[in-house]
Amino acid sequence: MKVIAFYLPQFHKTKENDEWWGEGFTEWENMKRAKSLFDGHYQPRIPLDDNYYDLLDDTVKKWQIDLAKENGIYGFCVYHYWFEGKQLLQKPMEQYLENKELDFPFCFSWANETWTNAWATDAKNRKVLALQTYGDEKAWKKHFEYLLPFFKDQRYIKVDEKPLFVIYRPEEIKCFNEMVDYWQELAKENGLKGLCIASQQRFFPLDKNTDKSRVDYMIEYQPSFANYDCISKREIWMQKLRIRILDIYEKMTGKSLRNGFKKLEKSDYDMRWKKILEREPMNEKMIPGAFVDWDNTPRYASKGSVFIGASPEKFKYYFKKQVFHAKNDYKKDMLFIFAWNEWAEGGYLEPDKRNKYAYLEAIKESLTELNEMP
Repeated sequence: MKVIAFYLPQFHKTKENDEWWGEGFTEWENMKRAKSLFDGHYQPRIPLDDNYYDLLDDTVKKWQIDLAKENGIYGFCVYHYWFEGKQLLQKPMEQYLENKELDFPFCFSWANETWTNAWATDAKNRKVLALQTYGDEKAWKKHFEYLLPFFKDQRYIKVDEKPLFVIYRPEEIKCFNEMVDYWQELAKENGLKGLCIASQQRFFPLDKNTDKSRVDYMIEYQPSFANYDCISKREIWMQKLRIRILDIYEKMTGKSLRNGFKKLEKSDYDMRWKKILEREPMNEKMIPGAFVDWDNTPRYASKGSVFIGASPEKFKYYFKKQVFHAKNDYKKDMLFIFAWNEWAEGGYLEPDKRNKYAYLEAIKESLTELNEMP
């Protein structure tokens, strides 16, 4: 079983973060100032040995790779940020491309969403930081040409010899069909057999009005899909309407209202996993997902959301079942997990002071017991 972990390339200094959040900001700053908001709330979460690493240090990436390999992770799906030519957080993977000693499979997920300062506590100061746009054929070619050296790299994850490129929210791209068709042409012109395109967020497979013919796979990104399964149809409709209105407002005004009216939300860990294990594939394109935990209060404080009841023991029980589910019901040899290092959203496999290596060991033990270690 190929367990692919979503990977956040955020933990390094950038000029944009310096400008938006203050000199030297990384998400470690959010982690350090996190607070426990109720009895039993596990915050702050502290990396084992206070390992507040810098991803521009290749020894850190080597440590991550060795740890992942040892515990049965097949590869990383790394978030890629491209705003019609402007990039953010790209340096760690550019280093990765150059350093062939970092020998570990990877692919990209284009996180095609507008960046806002929605973490800001003062609603009056919320604004758009980087607007997501898509441009025309010239812009698509520039994007493809940037990605091409990665696609051609032997470490890049391929399906049927085609580089796997995940797009977070394809339904947001009005020129999606034309863009993907052009990319497929460019891929073949450059010696590839084409691209394998996958969606990530739940909005795409649920959108009945979107042409899905250009998408080879649809990843069940968890716990997003499980959250959907736990709410009513009316709530789903209201949520989609709210997101659409917020998107339009941001594009028209350059300001953000996201999370401005939220209150702390608590959800049941076991119920989310129950929904994951009950889920049957909607079609043959679906790839199942898994998640470690969820708690985004380091970013949003009392406007965040927390899952109650997570533990390494529970995770192992559920994860083992999901691997079996993936192989026997989905007929897939891939499973995407949230996440390798989403510390500020509570989804991380890297060791922390409380659980140490227990979540990683749960994956290794599960795969070993099922004879599915890579």
